[in-house]
Amino acid sequence: MKKTIETLSIVAAILGLCSAGSPAAERPNIVLILADDLGWGDLGCYGHPHLKTPNLDRLAKHGTQFTHCYMNGSVCSPSRCALFTGQFPARHRIHGHYATREQNEARGMSNWLDPDVPNVARLLKRAGYATAHIGKWHLGNNAGGPATERYGFDFVGTGERDGPNGPTDDPHFRARSTALFVDEGLRFIEQNKDQPFYLQIWTLVPHATLRPTDEQMKPYVRFRSGGEDFPHRSAAEIFYASVTDLDTQIGRLMAGLEKLGLTSQTLIFFSSDNGPEDIHVGNAGHSGIGSAGPFRGRKRSLYEGGVRVPGIVCWPGHVPAERVENESVIAGVDWLPTVCRLAGATIPSTHALDGEDVGDVMLGQSRTRAKPLMWEWRFGIAGEVFHHSPMVAIRDGRWKLLMNPNRSRLELYDIPRDPTELSNEAEREPEVVERLASRVLAWQKELPAGPVQATAGRREYPWPSDSRSRRGGAGAKGSP
Repeated sequence: MKKTIETLSIVAAILGLCSAGSPAAERPNIVLILADDLGWGDLGCYGHPHLKTPNLDRLAKHGTQFTHCYMNGSVCSPSRCALFTGQFPARHRIHGHYATREQNEARGMSNWLDPDVPNVARLLKRAGYATAHIGKWHLGNNAGGPATERYGFDFVGTGERDGPNGPTDDPHFRARSTALFVDEGLRFIEQNKDQPFYLQIWTLVPHATLRPTDEQMKPYVRFRSGGEDFPHRSAAEIFYASVTDLDTQIGRLMAGLEKLGLTSQTLIFFSSDNGPEDIHVGNAGHSGIGSAGPFRGRKRSLYEGGVRVPGIVCWPGHVPAERVENESVIAGVDWLPTVCRLAGATIPSTHALDGEDVGDVMLGQSRTRAKPLMWEWRFGIAGEVFHHSPMVAIRDGRWKLLMNPNRSRLELYDIPRDPTELSNEAEREPEVVERLASRVLAWQKELPAGPVQATAGRREYPWPSDSRSRRGGAGAKGSP
């Protein structure tokens, strides 16, 4: 009975939070929830056949769900930089994930994002917002970088700085972390309910290593191949349980906002930092069953599955309810210019934006982007060669071009017609190829120089060969 009451409370909160027609304040409270390694297809509302995500599904139903939502990196640190600064991450020498100083230096990377670069938290703080960051940071403190507070936050909660297992040796810290982050978020909201606030919660799940509790896994015990009494959990059981708990905790956040009477004043954006992990990566096998939906590519790849992510926006009375936007393209790099306009925050004229204000799109319009999206990936890509993309990519209108800087592997796709990136139109559309190639290569030449991994942009497989031919033999093809 208690669980039933809690569930009904969450459902009522989300319906109240996102019901169109509610009055809204001139400047909304702003909440950004960013999942970690959640694929485009990892929610029920994006087509997953098994995962239970009722709270996010309702958020999508009563808000707007974007099907062309991108992040500006195919791994965590670059995507977070783009969201936070409104600029492509390579400007800041953030090419891959931040690690140790030695690893960063070997990859030509900075050690942390410069805290003096204009960012969304500091700009909103100057505009009168209370600001908080809770959860994963991954913009440099692993290498002893500046404290997260220096980036313009009034409050910084528990997160990655406490180590992979949190401030204790709790083996289930990651599994319980989203509940902790929501608890801290609700306390921050309670303390700042009488002024506009900006809250970003960046979760640790479903990034590996996942270790959900037995209670969290109960709804998915049927996916254990040996039955409930079998001692070994399946990858599906572990991954699905982790995502469902993420959904449950987001429902608690919505219920808390409803209880405080803030439903009509709050804009919420939910997304993920990149596509799902690849099953071939180290101890990430259980995270590797995440879904990229219908798309080619996974984390690290510049194909759609690596950079195209869920995007759900809700703001009562402003963002249309029950809308699935299949036309407009939005991206993480648009976050700063969009929320700064909504909040009345001034962006310095010296801060060159790579993103654009998409507030009109969030509020109901459909249009073509004014600015193209561009990516660079300087490293090899894990897993099946089918997902190994070229080094640079550009999406402009309906077209997406992928290529290597030496103009090898020219791949042009009409994304609305061919979202799976299987029909290469490069030979049929040479003018489009040249236009996009010139633009993305000019951009790439402006980026800070740095090392490029030997396997970057390559798609090779150790194809079986005839040992006799390697020895100079001349056996007939097909002979025994």
